[in-house]
Amino acid sequence: MNTLAIFIVISLFLLWNLEFIATLLNLKTFPSTPPAELEGLMDQEKLDRARSYLNIGAKFGLIQSTFSLAVLLVFWFSHGFPFVENIARSFSSNEIVIGMIFLAILFTAQNLISLPFDYYDTFVIEEKFGFNKSTVSTFIVDRIKGLILGAVLGLPLLAGILWIFNEIPNAWLWAWLFVTVFQLLLTYLAPSLILPLFNKFTPMEDGELKTEIEALGKKCGFPLQGVFVIDGSKRSTKANAYFTGFGKHKKIALFDTLVEKSSNQEILAILAHEIGHFRLGHIKQRMFVGILQMALIFFLIGLATNPDGAFAQMLHQAFFMEKVTPHTGLVFFTILLEPASKLLSILANAWSRKHEFEADAYASESTGTPEALGTALKKLSSDHLSHPAPHKLRIILDYSHPPLLQRLRALAK
Repeated sequence: MNTLAIFIVISLFLLWNLEFIATLLNLKTFPSTPPAELEGLMDQEKLDRARSYLNIGAKFGLIQSTFSLAVLLVFWFSHGFPFVENIARSFSSNEIVIGMIFLAILFTAQNLISLPFDYYDTFVIEEKFGFNKSTVSTFIVDRIKGLILGAVLGLPLLAGILWIFNEIPNAWLWAWLFVTVFQLLLTYLAPSLILPLFNKFTPMEDGELKTEIEALGKKCGFPLQGVFVIDGSKRSTKANAYFTGFGKHKKIALFDTLVEKSSNQEILAILAHEIGHFRLGHIKQRMFVGILQMALIFFLIGLATNPDGAFAQMLHQAFFMEKVTPHTGLVFFTILLEPASKLLSILANAWSRKHEFEADAYASESTGTPEALGTALKKLSSDHLSHPAPHKLRIILDYSHPPLLQRLRALAK
């Protein structure tokens, strides 16, 4: 144990307590009667179901976070990291291979621990409230696909990062450039190679809705290359829509559940909101800030993996490791970063909520029907059994989108 170890433990406990307090306050602020803005869409029965959904989800989340924290601390203070390191070194003398084995063991263990929680969330909680449409076979196949995809994409990425940190001076700079190029390439390839592995993309049939969507894209100067309907109902009754693609290669993906539940004007309003993010430069801004943030993270990782640096030595001693290596430095820095990243996400969420208000205003102006977007938001919130008026602390900590009532009041202005 050293000062840094004590700091990390205290930070993790403070973060857990902050989440616990925010959860309690959020439950306490749940309204007893439906808000006036949701009249006609959320009656008392549906409000009570939403409260029950929130209560069960909150308790489940606290149990999961408590269990995860306990497992980490037990593993840490029973010298689990040196144990895994010894296992990895028993297979090879190559530092990159050792690092890959070390990270693979931890990744596999983490996934096995989270698997029962994912299963319970899908087939008990979501099932109870009528959201789940996934079968056990779909659940299993999705995870197998995810593991294969993670191996195909993640292993070369990790191997490249470890090689850079083991072999190249100023490794943090080259690792940052390597990961940035990889992410941009992935963003470009995802719509055609990755997303279809999990959902079926069907080109929207010619008709009034498709014509109106194409007209909206042309009016807003949006480089639209296709409109697709995806089989979201295969897994959930919840509705959604999003854009995929990079640069001028943009495609619209509508969940079949959204098309079934919404009018044409509501769908156009939702899409106008997403186009607003593009036209107002939000996507470029977030990408630019994300790249800069990644540079800072890799600079700090460089400090955490420098065998001659006092910080790296202190960090590894905190986890009972005698030798500083890139693969252990990556893991320990990630644990150290968790409380700090939560605090930094407060600023990111506030910035994102500002963008959402701006995109709502853009949609209102470009379609001329702010009431259509308001109705669409009401339906989505009501169908998802969302908290109609979450506590301010929960909003600050977790909400990348403004709460429904705030968005409706902004639209009304």
